[in-house]
Amino acid sequence: MTSNADIARAMAENMAKAAVPLYGKKMRLPDRGAIIGIIKEFRRLLFPAYFGDPQLMALPAENYAALLLERVETALTAQVALALPEEQAFAAGALTHEILEQLPHIQETLMTDIEATFDGDPAAADKEEIIFAYPGLFAIFVYRIAHELYLRHIPMIPRMMTEYAHTKTGIDIHPGATIGHHFSIDHGTGTVIGETSVIGNHVRIFQGVSLAGAKLPPDEKGNTIRGIARHPVLGDHVTVYSNATLIGKIHIGEGATICGNVWVAEDVPAGATVSQPEREY
Repeated sequence: MTSNADIARAMAENMAKAAVPLYGKKMRLPDRGAIIGIIKEFRRLLFPAYFGDPQLMALPAENYAALLLERVETALTAQVALALPEEQAFAAGALTHEILEQLPHIQETLMTDIEATFDGDPAAADKEEIIFAYPGLFAIFVYRIAHELYLRHIPMIPRMMTEYAHTKTGIDIHPGATIGHHFSIDHGTGTVIGETSVIGNHVRIFQGVSLAGAKLPPDEKGNTIRGIARHPVLGDHVTVYSNATLIGKIHIGEGATICGNVWVAEDVPAGATVSQPEREY
């Protein structure tokens, strides 16, 4: 039988030769619980009638927003400071305030996402139901916050945010994706939107859709090439139905329809419909 001392020795050897830090001084990392708390604070700030504190909403709306902004700014600044390299932590406050400056625009854009979701889903009883209960809107809301952090090159936190939404909804939106207004995800379970995807305005996608990246050849040293656009570009008014896979840096023209269960690896003209070929039985 292997002794605990032998097991510990083997683990120590693994820690010493691992490609990532496994032992030593505790790493400066954002706290997952704190990030989830900040997401909830953002939701209270943007949708107070649904998620806010009733006692605080006795205040005028402007005062309520100012109070929540202060809470979010304090909490997010602390986490951004932990995510940045130690010598850059001084920039956390300014970066956080830049993100907060985008909140009115984010709130307006989310209103268009709610409108698009309601217009596209006859099963929605009302827009209030969408805000309170729809997983697609929750995933989009978290993405729109995380995207602002991503644009400012804040490590770790954007992906922590969208992965939290992923665990809650089954919808995986990389914070690096670029998504226009009036965006809706119907049902959404299993939907994946890759890092360099570009989605226009008035786009609607369904469950199981994958906007996937093409596999790139390695560089001259055999390393994976990063930072290159390799995901689909969807024009305005595109609809992608369930379980369709769009792969590589292809362009889906304005107004095109991608039917369910198809594999698309080449450009699609504007207004076209892509479906499975008919079979003869």
